[in-house]
Amino acid sequence: MKNAIVRFCGDSGDGMQLTGNLFAQLGAELGHEISTLPDFPAEIRAPQGTLGGVSGFQVELGSEVYTPGDKADVIVAMNAAALKVCTLGSHFNHPQAHYDDDFALYHRYAVVIVDTDSLSPKDLEKAQYHTDNPFTELGIPESVQIVPVALTSLTKEALKESDMDNKAVLKCRNMFALGLIYWLFDEPMEKAIHLLEDKFKKKPALIAPNTKVMVDGYNYGQNLALNINRIHLDGRPAEAHGKYTSIAGNRATAFGLIAAAEKAGKHLFLGSYPITPATDILHELASRKDMNVMAVQAEDEIAGVCTAIGAAFAGDLACTTTSGPGLSLKSEAIGLAVMAELPLVVVDVQRGGPSTGLPTKTEQTDLLQALYGRNGECPVVVLAASSSANCFDFAYEACRIALENMTPVILLTDTYLANGTALWRIPQMNELPEIHPQCVPEELKGKYNPALRDERGVRYWAFPGMEGYEHRNIGLERDAQRGTISTNPENHEQMVRARQQKIAQIANQIPELKVIKGRKDSSSEILLVGWGSTEGHLHAAANELGCDLVQFNYICPLPRNTREILSRYKRIIVCELNTGQFAAYLRSQIPGLELEQYNEIQGQPFAVERIVKFVKNNESVKE
Repeated sequence: MKNAIVRFCGDSGDGMQLTGNLFAQLGAELGHEISTLPDFPAEIRAPQGTLGGVSGFQVELGSEVYTPGDKADVIVAMNAAALKVCTLGSHFNHPQAHYDDDFALYHRYAVVIVDTDSLSPKDLEKAQYHTDNPFTELGIPESVQIVPVALTSLTKEALKESDMDNKAVLKCRNMFALGLIYWLFDEPMEKAIHLLEDKFKKKPALIAPNTKVMVDGYNYGQNLALNINRIHLDGRPAEAHGKYTSIAGNRATAFGLIAAAEKAGKHLFLGSYPITPATDILHELASRKDMNVMAVQAEDEIAGVCTAIGAAFAGDLACTTTSGPGLSLKSEAIGLAVMAELPLVVVDVQRGGPSTGLPTKTEQTDLLQALYGRNGECPVVVLAASSSANCFDFAYEACRIALENMTPVILLTDTYLANGTALWRIPQMNELPEIHPQCVPEELKGKYNPALRDERGVRYWAFPGMEGYEHRNIGLERDAQRGTISTNPENHEQMVRARQQKIAQIANQIPELKVIKGRKDSSSEILLVGWGSTEGHLHAAANELGCDLVQFNYICPLPRNTREILSRYKRIIVCELNTGQFAAYLRSQIPGLELEQYNEIQGQPFAVERIVKFVKNNESVKE
């Protein structure tokens, strides 16, 4: 096979995220492209064996991988509830559950590995089955290769000589399943063992039992010669120079911030409050004191952004991280940074809302909040990352724009990117763009005031402790010439327009919009339009449809050739995980633009096949 999609499902305590990550990481080290989708419940711990407690992890690996995939080739179900959820998805309570190509989450010839020890009558009752045969009840077709394995019993047998208690033993059964999957894909066990040892290096007591169980799982498949189709991935990417690893979006974001501070010659300051799903950025930066990172866990969201603004005034590269609810709380302070014209990076890892909403699920619903969610005329730069790997690139770019243009920059990622992983080429520092902070020139010593601007309309940055550059910076409107407090009406309008023009001129510093061809040399009147994390799914859909795609990473300001690109197409379809926020924004920026919309708000990434069906089913309408 060129590509394969594997889905691991089990209880929240069954270690599905660890299992999936280890499998994906080995795939990356072997040279496969990967894309992953961790999918876990928001509850701290739902009752064991229930539908609400199922945690999943899906990965696609191979070559030309754009998404975690729509339909699984291999499913690992650790109990009855997991079997139902990972085969029927949100349709698990469908009154006539059966295999149907319209909503099935697996291929007709998939391999389904299930723990037979977790299919007792009590397990089936907790998972809301109505018969004693889950496979028939779920409508799993005969073409599916069902592999019943007594994972629990075999794990207990493997560790019967250990001094571990029963609870600790049961936590190892995910490793038996992982070993079986390694056998199914004919992966090298020596590399798998090395990854496991590295994962548990801080808990060495766990290495031996987990390694033994994993090897036993591999040998189980090898020795019994299970009568199932093994999978060989022959789609490998072309040989490329450099070092590669798998990386999650939150970690890539943290690395991008660190790299930008290093390039700019600044200390990195993070002022943040923990919030799902952004907290991992705080964790990563808090561990990097060796890279001159100062991380403060503030008492709330407002304190987090205010400490960052103070650090920006003091001359540091300042950032704060949050999700949608926290961005709401930070809005007044972001307005202070706009008025004071200080460099600030705000990372918003979007999640399902409003309010607490779906804190572990993904959405693109903070766009209009990022663009307009502040009092007064309060423009900021808005960027969006489009893959787990390029969270690094756009975190770095957010810092560059903030430092060179003395403005807050909001970087939008989301749960899908933050928790998912992708293959990442580790860059060298000399490959990264230069960053030139807008520091005050020496010739202004003794005559500096905060109203002075360069030819782009960007004010200069002076820090406390710089002799001859003393000044005060405030949240009140200031005089355009002297920098003192001003309530003059004409002056206020002048300053509002100056701050807006400063953001608008950044369009000259960013790349022009590029068209991605769905197929080489294709000519199409159809254009898919997306922004942020939907790029992989839209790219795959464009390939299947043979149409073109543009993906926006720079949202405010828009790339300067946006109008010219969009005007080429007869049919423009804006696809986003909200009710149409980017489509509304495009209409406001380009009056008269005719757009179609494809929107989903289900807490999940797009499915490629649904996009394709929408475009095809609506062609006749447009004709």
